[in-house]
Amino acid sequence: MATNKFALIRYKVLDRCFRNPGKRYFINDLIAECESMLLEMDPNSNGISRRQIFDDISFMESKEGWEIELDRLEDGRKKYYRYVDMSYSINNMPLNEVEINHLKSAVDILTQFKGMPQFEWINEMVSKLRQGLPSDENTNTVIEFDSNQYLKGIELLGDLHSAIFYKKVLSITYRPFGSEAPFEIILHPYFLKQYNNRWFLFGFNPENQKYDWNLALDRIVSLEEITGKYQENISIKWNEYFDDIIGVTKPVDLTIEKVVLHFYGKSGHYVETKPLHGSQKKPKWLDKNTAEITLSVMINYELESLILSYAENVKVVQPQTLIDRLKMRLITALNQY
Repeated sequence: MATNKFALIRYKVLDRCFRNPGKRYFINDLIAECESMLLEMDPNSNGISRRQIFDDISFMESKEGWEIELDRLEDGRKKYYRYVDMSYSINNMPLNEVEINHLKSAVDILTQFKGMPQFEWINEMVSKLRQGLPSDENTNTVIEFDSNQYLKGIELLGDLHSAIFYKKVLSITYRPFGSEAPFEIILHPYFLKQYNNRWFLFGFNPENQKYDWNLALDRIVSLEEITGKYQENISIKWNEYFDDIIGVTKPVDLTIEKVVLHFYGKSGHYVETKPLHGSQKKPKWLDKNTAEITLSVMINYELESLILSYAENVKVVQPQTLIDRLKMRLITALNQY
């Protein structure tokens, strides 16, 4: 099936012509109607051939299409086209096979979110969608996202998503790493972000007057909505906020730096196909075994950890501050042994 938008437009035009009792549509009329509509969509359209219209009609009559019942009525030596049932329209028909397969794929993807609290509504929706689809006992799931429904704190996602949507102020009891005593923080929630299989909440902290305060969900002990005027986000565009960093930590008063890395062996090809960051330029191969990667990022803990994850297969060339920092961490790690 030709599923591009112009093919769909032609099917709709032909459908309208076939169910019009006030006019006889011969093949040239059908071509003219389709060309007129397509020219409105694309002034540079080159027109439509007779063969294309015949192919469109054949598809509409096929099982893969809508199995339309079409009369070919003679008028002298010419034929005009009209539905057998003039009340019929493809707009009123059940989904065809191609559309059903597309919908099955969409349902398959939706089911990947079923374990996440903020998507509880998907359970009911998927059930309803499947009721209207032909069953296929031999169909297996062919896609799965990397998710873990047993992550600590993931049960809070639904409440936090609702608080952001409805602009509620939260009182959160939080226990950071390395601290036994939890403390209370007031937060006006704005944004949820997942990184490295952990979820983080961003919002306005009135005590520190920071609009990008972030909390790890797995360190939240409890939370509750409280009364109070919600402080709107007036300074941060979240769709741009993470552009200059890797992860979720945005250092205060730091600038973007040029980071040059050398990757060795297969790691060079790996980071070429799976860039470390959106700023990554095309690798410069110094030799067949060494790829030079350049990034423009703020240097944070997540960047350091990502580089260290490549162990002996990477070397930091610049900046010197990052080299010194990683040397200290590697020496400390070595001393553990």
